[in-house]
Amino acid sequence: MNVLVVNAGSSSLKYQLMDTVTREVFAKGNCERIGLDRGIFGHAVAGEEKVTEDALFPDHRTAIRAVLDHLAGLDIAFDGIGHRIVQGGWYFEDSALVTDEVYAKILEVAPLAPLHNYGEAAIIEYCRERYPELPNVAVFDTSFHMTMPEVASTYALPKDVVDKYHVRKYGAHGTSHRYEWMRAKELLGESCHRLLSCHLGNGASLCAIEDGTCRDTTMGLTPLDGLMMGTRCGSIDPATVCYLQREGGYTYDEVDEMMNKRSGMLAVSGISSDARDIRDGASRGDERCLLAFDMFAYKAMTQAAAMIASMAGVDTITFTAGIGENDWSIRKAFCECFEWLGVRIDNDRNRSAERGDRVISAAGSSVTVMVIPTDEEYMIASDVERLAV
Repeated sequence: MNVLVVNAGSSSLKYQLMDTVTREVFAKGNCERIGLDRGIFGHAVAGEEKVTEDALFPDHRTAIRAVLDHLAGLDIAFDGIGHRIVQGGWYFEDSALVTDEVYAKILEVAPLAPLHNYGEAAIIEYCRERYPELPNVAVFDTSFHMTMPEVASTYALPKDVVDKYHVRKYGAHGTSHRYEWMRAKELLGESCHRLLSCHLGNGASLCAIEDGTCRDTTMGLTPLDGLMMGTRCGSIDPATVCYLQREGGYTYDEVDEMMNKRSGMLAVSGISSDARDIRDGASRGDERCLLAFDMFAYKAMTQAAAMIASMAGVDTITFTAGIGENDWSIRKAFCECFEWLGVRIDNDRNRSAERGDRVISAAGSSVTVMVIPTDEEYMIASDVERLAV
């Protein structure tokens, strides 16, 4: 089945057109700077160089129209469309074939992810209008985490507030964590039961997965919670928000912008949110970069310990996403924190530039440690095939 996978961000859109059986990607690209004065449209056909051109994308509908017009010119047919949706709220424990009712629920829960869900809904609306005969499937980042036990997902707030505003831990990166479990299980078989999935990128989260079920995850009501990230502060004392508003005179929007876009590794290092830049700075002895690097590893280690405790053990650790797949030094620092648990990595394997799925743990390690490049697009396309056929 040929599926168009659409992954929209707050000001961007990525797409892939792929075959779910062979996993061949026929075309892919991205629209950047949506809603700004000058957009960028990048696109590539399999086997050819990527072409980048200036464009104007006042909104997400304009962006998806440009993508669909481009694909129509290539004369490549597709049988369904899969949409990555950041927030499924309290409704969706699985991906869903888009109906009028499902579409309405995506909009209803949008206040939990206003920068994403509204844009994603606009794309779905346009796709349904343009190709009414094609199935559209919504794949929610939050669905995989809906299996969390109540003790993990519930916040200790007044029940009437929790019920009225649907406040709970929703998590994120669920499609990526689901892929990590699926692939690790395929490769390791019966030796894989308790998996710690480490999605480490500019946005980062950990997930405790026991026999395919999410037991806990580090992101909370929103993706701001949990690990220190590229520009997000991660878990802090919640009263910090009140303090900054009361004593600093910051507005709600200013605090929100600060904690989401000007904090994390960018704030600590003082130079960049990119782990590569920070690693280079640390190698030169830059003290702020060294602190940022150590804080990232330390906070990942402490929260990983909580994830392991939620499963009462761990037998497999996987690393994925931009930092997890490419930064051997972060993996090394993380794993060294768990030497007391019997985790041992093979330094040569860990430092290897080899791509694809690979084991980096040493012989005799009590835990199998792997690098598994995530493939959220494949998971989305597979859900389209599962639900639309």
